[in-house]
Amino acid sequence: MIVIMQAGATAKQISAVIARIEEIGLKAHLSEGQERTIIGVVGDERKFGDRDTLALLDGVERTMRVSHPYKLASREFHPADTLVPLNGSQVGAKKVVVIAGPCSVESREQIIETACAVKEAGATALRGGAYKPRSSPYSFQGLGEEGLEYLAEARQVTGLPIVTEVMEPGLVPLVCKYADVLQIGARNMQNFPLLNAAGESQHTVLLKRGPANTMEELLMAAEYILSHGNNRLMLCERGIRTFETYTRNTFDLNAIPVLKARSHLPVIADPSHATGKWEYVGAAAKAAIAAGADGVIMEVHMNPEKAMSDGAQSLRPEKFAQLVKEMRRVAEAVDREM
Repeated sequence: MIVIMQAGATAKQISAVIARIEEIGLKAHLSEGQERTIIGVVGDERKFGDRDTLALLDGVERTMRVSHPYKLASREFHPADTLVPLNGSQVGAKKVVVIAGPCSVESREQIIETACAVKEAGATALRGGAYKPRSSPYSFQGLGEEGLEYLAEARQVTGLPIVTEVMEPGLVPLVCKYADVLQIGARNMQNFPLLNAAGESQHTVLLKRGPANTMEELLMAAEYILSHGNNRLMLCERGIRTFETYTRNTFDLNAIPVLKARSHLPVIADPSHATGKWEYVGAAAKAAIAAGADGVIMEVHMNPEKAMSDGAQSLRPEKFAQLVKEMRRVAEAVDREM
């Protein structure tokens, strides 16, 4: 349910509505716009009995049902775009952000050298995995906290904020010590204890869509994080699994405008995982920007043929630098900036 307050509703009237919602055991989430204040009601609304009782309170213009199972992530609850701060930019605003770096942190030298290269090319933030969920238990699993320490040093050298994956609830406090953005990977999109822990942390989160999940399931996963009052959340489209075999996944370009129409959250595209092959990354990245993506996250490696994970989809620094120039032209063509 959504409670829409009258224009000019006083703080006292708003507080009274919130108090009434909480009095019967439901949660109230406040969204203050330029013209109206909206209060989202989360929980078992049957406790209200007749929802029109809220409409009788002073300062209330009307109440309405949210037509989607996700509430806090919906445009109905939060009509204005959510802006997430990142390295002096606001993800979700006019400027398109670029997050780049290797799939895995392999060594101190590797991550610092890559960080300097992507910074020079125009990256907004540095990505790199210290903990890696792998299909095979025998594959490289990441350097753990040692990798986080290298990422922190790379940030100190370049000034780039760090985006890195967290895999389980117990690791959230540790990763928060080092990372600027917690990435929840595709395999963990419906790891509900992890979603709750990330929400409780109040840290910025990048939530990736699972390879076999619908957009609604992605938004429901986002709801877990938002339900803890953590609005510093970005969604990520990274391709879904289909019958196609010429690419790693099928890049669901449709998801970008659909998610932006249904949700107020910024949408990031991951053309590296979407295509799985470096030669297709550029086309997918430019298409994502043209479709309205608020940013891209892509893999860059100094020596892709020697990468310990995802070398086939990693761009060399010179290819990345050229792609940033091309993406900038696309962004300008659709009235965005980079």
